[in-house]
Amino acid sequence: MSIQQPESEVDPVLGQTLGDKYLVERVVADGGMGRVYEGKELANGRRVAIKILHADIARDAVNIERFRREAETSHALEHPHVVEVYDFAHAKVLNGRPEGAWYLVMDYLDGVELRAELEGKKTLSIPRAIRVISQASLALDTAHGKGFVHRDLKPDNLFLVRSPEGDQVRLLDFGSVKFTRGQDKGNKLTVMGTTIGSPYYMSPEQARGAEDLDHRADVWAVGAMLYEMIVGTVPFSAPNGPQILFKILGEEPMPPSFASDSVPEEIDDVVVRALAKDREKRFQSCGELADAFGHAFGLTGSHQQWASLSVASIEAQMAAAKSAPAVVQATPVMQAMAPHQPVAAGHVTDVMPTIAGASKRPSPVVLAIVAVVVIGLLMAAIYSAFS
Repeated sequence: MSIQQPESEVDPVLGQTLGDKYLVERVVADGGMGRVYEGKELANGRRVAIKILHADIARDAVNIERFRREAETSHALEHPHVVEVYDFAHAKVLNGRPEGAWYLVMDYLDGVELRAELEGKKTLSIPRAIRVISQASLALDTAHGKGFVHRDLKPDNLFLVRSPEGDQVRLLDFGSVKFTRGQDKGNKLTVMGTTIGSPYYMSPEQARGAEDLDHRADVWAVGAMLYEMIVGTVPFSAPNGPQILFKILGEEPMPPSFASDSVPEEIDDVVVRALAKDREKRFQSCGELADAFGHAFGLTGSHQQWASLSVASIEAQMAAAKSAPAVVQATPVMQAMAPHQPVAAGHVTDVMPTIAGASKRPSPVVLAIVAVVVIGLLMAAIYSAFS
């Protein structure tokens, strides 16, 4: 929803009142399903966003039902990282719409869609991406726990609300939701074998039109969005939808650090696992993916904590983790000399035994003894190999 209405075009809905409750004030954006307006709730003066279904879209009963599901699912979740929906109704009389119009009313958000942010900046910093993925995962794991699979995750449906601490994510558009616990009471909106969702972010099983689609399709989509946030391109691209799906089904993604020299290799294993074609080999929840992402850069804790940290705090923790000496596995010789001391990279001599009354730094005599022992072990190994 990013196409602004031309100034020369006069929208007859502007200035109208919906249901005697909401004043339509200005066009915000257009989407495939409907136009979004800024409005005001007359009872309390609250700013609201009003999404009105396009007239041609509203002629299909399935589209109206999807619109209803978008409203009801968002309202049912009541999650701080899901857009809040206040109302859903049909206006029987509306200027320029003699057939009336379906609309939903939601929280007015001050910010931008992730799509617009990526179009402008191409990528997000690692700390910012950790915060975004952590917050989105909180919302998605809650939805999955209640039996909702989003099925249409993409940067257009992650809204970034501005705040001093950093982005506040709001998940949008549950119109393509799949119910895994029979909440649809048997009223299926898709035919078996059909696909729903943006092809760039569609899991292999979703691309095949699998009937047993579950929450791990959303895990794959989050992995694809993470790839794009860090690399600046989607993991699979082609001139058209069928070719994109063909690549998703038959090719492996290029590891992020290979796709862009500016991407640290720490992220490679995380993204490759998130985009595994076999859903059993993927992360089994969005939260698990988010945790692995943060841990890859030295963060402690989990996405539940990182979601509320400022970008600056996440960046500081990453810097502290990077500057801390890396603990490496001691060799058998080192362990024999100092079995209770960890070995820090670049400080092998610190594990040498000390002499009473001497400093921790070993004397030349001790170093010579150690050298003789090591050479002896090497010679024994060589003799054994050739005997």
